[in-house]
Amino acid sequence: MPWLLTCSKLTLFTIAGVAIQMVGLSIFVFGFFPVKPTLPGHSGPESFQAPKCNSIQNETERDLHPHHLGSLYKVKDTVQVDQNVSRHLGHELNKDDWDFLILHYLGLDHVGHIGGRNSALMAPKLSEMDDVVKMIHMNSILNQKNDQGRTLLVVVSDHGMTESGNHGGSSYEETDSLALFIGLNNDISDYSSSTHNIIYQVDIAPTLALLFGVPIPKNNVGVLIAEIFGYLADDQQLKALELNSWQLLRLLQAQMPGLSCRNYLCDGFSDDQESKITKCSGSMGKMFCCLYTNAALLQNSWMSKEFSRSKSKEDYNSAVTAYYEFLRTASEWLSRSATDKPVSLLTLGIAAMLMSCLILLSLLFNMCKEVYIREKYLFDLESATQTWYLDETFVLGVILILIVSMVSSSMVEEEQYIWHFVASTLNLLLLRKAIQCPPCGGAQGLHTLSKEQNKISCFRLSSIFVVLVSGRILRGWHQGGVNWTNLPDISKWLEQAGTDNIKSIQLVSCLLLMTLSLYVLLLLGSNKKFVLVIGFSFLMSGLLVLQHVTKHQDGMFVSSSYSTTTLVQIIYATLGASTFGTVVALPWLVSFSISEMCSNQDLYMSTSAPNEVQNKSLMAKLRDSLYIIGWTYISCWCILQLLLQQTINSMPILLLLVQIFASMLYFSYSALHHKPWVEVAAFYFLGMAGHFALGNSNSLATIDVAGAFIGISSHSTVLSGILMFMITYASPMLFILSMVMYISVKETSYLPSPFSADSTQLLKIMLGFPCLVPLGLNSILLTAYTIILLLMRNHLFVWSVFSPKYIYVCTTTVCVYVGVSVVATTVTYTYLVLGFRRKMQGELSHQQ
Repeated sequence: MPWLLTCSKLTLFTIAGVAIQMVGLSIFVFGFFPVKPTLPGHSGPESFQAPKCNSIQNETERDLHPHHLGSLYKVKDTVQVDQNVSRHLGHELNKDDWDFLILHYLGLDHVGHIGGRNSALMAPKLSEMDDVVKMIHMNSILNQKNDQGRTLLVVVSDHGMTESGNHGGSSYEETDSLALFIGLNNDISDYSSSTHNIIYQVDIAPTLALLFGVPIPKNNVGVLIAEIFGYLADDQQLKALELNSWQLLRLLQAQMPGLSCRNYLCDGFSDDQESKITKCSGSMGKMFCCLYTNAALLQNSWMSKEFSRSKSKEDYNSAVTAYYEFLRTASEWLSRSATDKPVSLLTLGIAAMLMSCLILLSLLFNMCKEVYIREKYLFDLESATQTWYLDETFVLGVILILIVSMVSSSMVEEEQYIWHFVASTLNLLLLRKAIQCPPCGGAQGLHTLSKEQNKISCFRLSSIFVVLVSGRILRGWHQGGVNWTNLPDISKWLEQAGTDNIKSIQLVSCLLLMTLSLYVLLLLGSNKKFVLVIGFSFLMSGLLVLQHVTKHQDGMFVSSSYSTTTLVQIIYATLGASTFGTVVALPWLVSFSISEMCSNQDLYMSTSAPNEVQNKSLMAKLRDSLYIIGWTYISCWCILQLLLQQTINSMPILLLLVQIFASMLYFSYSALHHKPWVEVAAFYFLGMAGHFALGNSNSLATIDVAGAFIGISSHSTVLSGILMFMITYASPMLFILSMVMYISVKETSYLPSPFSADSTQLLKIMLGFPCLVPLGLNSILLTAYTIILLLMRNHLFVWSVFSPKYIYVCTTTVCVYVGVSVVATTVTYTYLVLGFRRKMQGELSHQQ
């Protein structure tokens, strides 16, 4: 046989490829999403002085720290959180000891996250907010009549929401937010003239700061809203524009260290200053200085006409226009500069990812070649050349389809259709192949199959049919994407049918999932003691989840009491202990003897019989251990997702488990009819299709934020982030973890003898494809989309479509890294422990 890649070299090259990919990805991410330069500290007295011109830098002045909140309110409450704000509002409005009052109402956002825009709680909550605004406005009018001063009422929202109640994307519903300024000196006509004006959210901060006479935040890039300052005198309006200009000028100096307008700012103005007004051009630095200088000269010219200001309205308008030209130009440039991308750095990152992709694909190619040569050598295949079947060609074609689709923003928004098509089409090809090919590797036709072979063929056809039917139901469960979310789907029909029906489906799904988990575990004939113990842990965890569903969860609403949090934490502990205990302890506790695996007495007639029998026994125990550990991973992950996912997703979780079990049955009876990389790719495709079937998309608005705080007693960004990751990538991680069980059920007759002279070859072949295929597929997609994102960096939808998608691609990469690491560590640990125990047992036998 030709030279083979050793296990140690495969491991080193794989780790090197992943490390290079991580370095390249980090370089690209930090280059594409740069952190803009900022001014340190808080705004102070220097904000009221021109930049670097007679400014007094009081470095000993200590900044005032904001008051810390005494407690945190809870991501689910729709009543108490707002009542706590309004409880003392009437009393405070009647007092005159405050100048600034902030009311932060969160209930409306909570209602949207829980039930969507059409929630039954939405109308009452909006009416409640109307009453609050009315009460403040009427109280302000009464205070005005009592000569208690003028009051400005500002009503703003930081975002809108989709039909499902989420936000974070770029749709009109999410970006359409309110900014209402109610001043008592304005006429009704003023309201109508300023209605529906579009402003940027960054403009609100400088507007409010200047209205209340406080410094503008140092790193704000907004421009004051002109309509709000109409009640001020002309000189006051120009002063506000000047202060806003100084603040942006300081930011420009931070972004452009060589920028110096000192001559314009500090040398004063001569009598012929009007003649110095010039048309601005040249470099950006010169243009900014020119624009600011023109505005300052025009302001100074108007101010110098002390006795004729009222008559020089044209000069005043020119100064205002010049200031706004500088402010808008500077604001746009500062906003844009935060997204400047160093192309050379990005190219370096892409080059590293390309190198990593080539390394991983080369390893995968060598693995495929080695397995083909081994099969040909052991089974004396008739054909001397490898034949490409339709399913293998399709898997390679899928990669091209995915890469091409990434170029289109519409296909990125509706990526779920591609994965559902890919998964269903590949399974149809597998069904076709199962019908055409006999279950064994012989040359017999279907008419010569024995009764046992017919049974196996029936198993294969039935299992792949179950996968197809489950996939079709998952496809229709959520109408994902962006453009057609309003179309009906199964989840919407169930929600319209009422929460009782959703809860019934959830309870049935929990029971069926527990039943299937126990059934599949009991299929293993050996290790009954461990099977019963692990099955009991499954049962306990499932019953705790059922208790949580029945007592603490009502439809889409989850209570946040202490007892609920404690119960969830108990479930976390039970699932964690079951999984970790099984993985660590099982290889040490499983018993293996030669006699129980020796059903063929002829083996003892050979001189090499004892070693051969031990190897067969050890291989069987390795597969049994991986079977139990793999199904423990799968079952515990599904039980955990029943707890974390939205109630409407309980049935899809069950269907994903059914798909895994059916796929395991199909591939376990397929012998050598499929290439291993095709089988692993089929699992990968199912995992990605399930990702979108759970309601996810390439929009950040579909991330389930509410579930990320289940079972957390106090706020923790890290823990919430981990839970959010687990909820979002429930399906891809599930199918990657299933590789442990897949290794245990696959045909191993062509593998080298376990723990022989070259024992690591077994470990390499067992782990090669389950690890390299996900890494290779993800590496291709990651590298391709990185190149596409670089080409699309100036596209209109780069921040609304392509960048959010890239965040998902990067997070998918993390998911693959974590999943593959768990699979590789688990199989290697089990292999080494059993090998160590076999070695120790052999030494004891030799001593006896």
